[in-house]
Amino acid sequence: MPPASGVDERKSSGASLAGLSWINFLTALMQTGFGAFLAVYLTTHGWSRLDIGFALSVGTMAMMVSQVPGGMLVDWMHSKRAAAAAAVLAVMAAAMMIAAVPWPAPVFAAQVLQGAAAAVLTPAIAALTLMLSRQERLGERLGRNVRFAAVGSALAAGLMGLVGASLSYRAIYWFAALCAVPAVAFIYRIRQSDLETAPSRATHAAVIHPHQRIKPEQRVRQVALNPTLLIFAACTALFQLGNAALLPLAAGALIRESGRLPELLLSHAWLALPSISLHAADLLVGAWIVVPQLFAALLSPWFGRNAQVYGRRRVLLLGLAMLPLRALLFAIGGNPVAMVAYQILDGITAAILGLMIPLVVADITHGTGRFNLAIGIVGLVNGIGGALSTTLGGALAERIGDTGTFLCLGGAGLLGCVLLVLALPETHAATGPTPPPRASRKPPPLQRRRPF
Repeated sequence: MPPASGVDERKSSGASLAGLSWINFLTALMQTGFGAFLAVYLTTHGWSRLDIGFALSVGTMAMMVSQVPGGMLVDWMHSKRAAAAAAVLAVMAAAMMIAAVPWPAPVFAAQVLQGAAAAVLTPAIAALTLMLSRQERLGERLGRNVRFAAVGSALAAGLMGLVGASLSYRAIYWFAALCAVPAVAFIYRIRQSDLETAPSRATHAAVIHPHQRIKPEQRVRQVALNPTLLIFAACTALFQLGNAALLPLAAGALIRESGRLPELLLSHAWLALPSISLHAADLLVGAWIVVPQLFAALLSPWFGRNAQVYGRRRVLLLGLAMLPLRALLFAIGGNPVAMVAYQILDGITAAILGLMIPLVVADITHGTGRFNLAIGIVGLVNGIGGALSTTLGGALAERIGDTGTFLCLGGAGLLGCVLLVLALPETHAATGPTPPPRASRKPPPLQRRRPF
């Protein structure tokens, strides 16, 4: 039942939103260990680099394949809290499998489980955000999600590095599994009454409520073939095509110049190997990784507020435009310390895309009940773009060198900006601009003076 008074409703929503923030923080903390630290951990157990690469690729492919089915599953499930909790417990099980039995079959199975769980967890958290947020605060709320996730990822790198150095690399995965307990607790701190009263706070919610029904055969086709969604997915995929390979190539160039092995830094192994002394190159690339996270955490709510005021296209264009500018700066080169400042642009992009993808998808799928399916479609297309980027970037670097590759990658990002300007409409108009608080009581003077 809805709360009895407005005051109770505000308190209930505040408690639920606090739980949502901590869910973003803890789930980012958990999933950090499945990337760079996994390569280090498996190396200590005698795995070859070929086997480690295959294990990481298995997880990536599982996540890509699960994007659309995961979104459809969250759409179908009545309880979004249960979907999020099940995904967190699956990540917990994957971490425990890796910690307990670091053999090929269990590790491959754990990577598949974690990848599939991530494909469910992301749309489930986005759906909960839509149900809890007020109409005029949706952009800012999504920005806060990005802030807490960025802080969680940055903190996880340090904490897991300390755990691995002081205890063992195996302890990293027990630590990740342990984080699932408070994460599930915070999921169920979100009150069911807040989820049931979502329509009273806003009309943007693209999730299905208990009193609503949809026709699956009708809605799936409408969403999958929606031209605005496909154009938006193409814009972000072009961005990923240019972005995914940019930092690895820049880091590899720096490490080659410093005389260190490129694979050491590209795997982030310096975070968890105390036996390796850190020198200037390590610190510089470490700053390249941390600086964007800090700026994403700092700026994302502000960009969310501006997306509500000025529309989605302007803010999204700003985020996409940072890639060609950043690629041009890397191509020009210069002082390696100055390249740390270039990564501020990546932080701006991370802040904007992290909140704009669910925000624009919510606009496009308004009233269809297929928000999570659409999130899965965009995630799949972006994953393909990122996978092609690393392959294309490596091939180009072998043939035309780093400078030419940076310019080509920046060109892909520029093409995404052009497509946005020429073809993507302003999606905020799909749900209407946010009205002033008292617009229904006192119309603007211009409306009263109109003769018709």
